[in-house]
Amino acid sequence: GAMEAAAMEGPAKAAFVLGNLAEVVERVLGFLPTKALLRAACVCRLWRECARRALRARQRVAWRGPAASPVSSQKVQVLPQTVLYIADAETFSGHEECHEQKKARKRNSKETAIELEKLLPKRCQVLGLVTPGIVVTPMGSSSNQPQEIEEGEAGFALLFPKIDGVKIHTFHFSKDLKNRVFDESKFAEAGLKNNPDLRVVLLFGYNSWKSGATRFLHQIVNPLNEKSIILAGGQVESFTSLTSENNNAQPGDACGVVGLAFSGPQIQSATVLLDQDVADERTAEAAMQRLKAANIPERNTIGFMFACVGRGYRHYKTKRNMEADAFRKFFPNVPLFGFFGHGEIGCDRIVTGNFVLRECNDIKDDLLHGYTTVMTLIHLGSTK
Repeated sequence: GAMEAAAMEGPAKAAFVLGNLAEVVERVLGFLPTKALLRAACVCRLWRECARRALRARQRVAWRGPAASPVSSQKVQVLPQTVLYIADAETFSGHEECHEQKKARKRNSKETAIELEKLLPKRCQVLGLVTPGIVVTPMGSSSNQPQEIEEGEAGFALLFPKIDGVKIHTFHFSKDLKNRVFDESKFAEAGLKNNPDLRVVLLFGYNSWKSGATRFLHQIVNPLNEKSIILAGGQVESFTSLTSENNNAQPGDACGVVGLAFSGPQIQSATVLLDQDVADERTAEAAMQRLKAANIPERNTIGFMFACVGRGYRHYKTKRNMEADAFRKFFPNVPLFGFFGHGEIGCDRIVTGNFVLRECNDIKDDLLHGYTTVMTLIHLGSTK
């Protein structure tokens, strides 16, 4: 209204309003998508301050999915600094190629990955995974019902903006066929060592059927198996993007580990393991109740679910979406993402406010599993 009135009384007054009244400018800039907002920040000092405030208000994780093409950033309200996207193998290769030789499929997934990366800002870290099935909360609202999509095409992209007090690193360790000893200095480079702010590590193994893959995974997981760090993840079919490395071509027979490390004193996290005994609604909900006991704030929190391909509706005697439904019952406003994979990484770690484990024992936890589901919460701090 103020702007219309100003415009009616002549351009000079409109210019005065837009050059001096922060509330009006901030209101107007709030409607712009992030890229346009960054351009507007170049106009003058007032606009820069207003744009900065508007951007700060957008330090929330956004997502796209479960569409077949998981990223389209035209109207995205956040400027992503880190993107994790996961799609199932069918989305990446199209049905007709699935049955042909693997080479055609690999090339196709690479092309798809490059197309997706073109949609994102240049300096954005991207990690893309291909898995047998997908867990996703449909776009629009974090209170939407999460879906376990075990068959058919699906995918999602999680877009993390720059968040004050939170650092997210992508990392990649591949098994060196010549060298049996793992070079531990790579841990420090990835922020996984000598980093007191490290809170959560999401780990994904690929080509896990290769000989030596499990031993290699242990070499990565064991040093991280500390009580103050939450570890979660699983075995995927392959990874298609890792832009922080400029897509170093991996030898086709390599196996390895990719992932995301979350650091920052304000991050809170907790995780539970649903083992084979969890096979009905009652036991699934009991596991969610344990997760709820961590008292993680729901606001600005995301849930991850890493399940075995052998679970889902087969495990729950044809009842679909059991675990996602149990999660939604206890966490009505936390979006849930994840996949069905070939093995799970994680254990029960319920952490209290001062980041000390309540259930602490001196034996190292067993972190590699099959036929289980790992449910994890990551809280990225309070948004203003």
